[in-house]
Amino acid sequence: MRLLLLIAVLFVASDAFAQLSRKEKKAARRNTAVDKPTTLDPEGSIPDYSAKHAKHSKSKKKKGTGPTYNSQKEFQDRMDARGKTYRKNEKNIETEQYTNPAYFGHKRPPKKRPANKMKLCKVCGIRH
Repeated sequence: MRLLLLIAVLFVASDAFAQLSRKEKKAARRNTAVDKPTTLDPEGSIPDYSAKHAKHSKSKKKKGTGPTYNSQKEFQDRMDARGKTYRKNEKNIETEQYTNPAYFGHKRPPKKRPANKMKLCKVCGIRH
């Protein structure tokens, strides 16, 4: 008999708890009142359903204009300038300063001094 009574009480309690909203369930777990004012809801009132679920009119979207002639021209100008710098760098690499190993990082080949008069080079860190 006690078992049936316990089952009935649990069934009624769970059924009543299932009817609560999320806000009310949280309040029941924390043992606080639902209508307490918070920073998000200073009045402490539960907002009505119509205000919460009102359909908002969609704002008109701007049509994408796409790339303009001006932007395409600017892009082409940047690509031309980049190609020009690559060609210039290739031409510089072919100079003797970069191809001849005697230069090893110098604009002009370093002087060849006798062993007792060699100086430490600031550019490459080698004595010559």
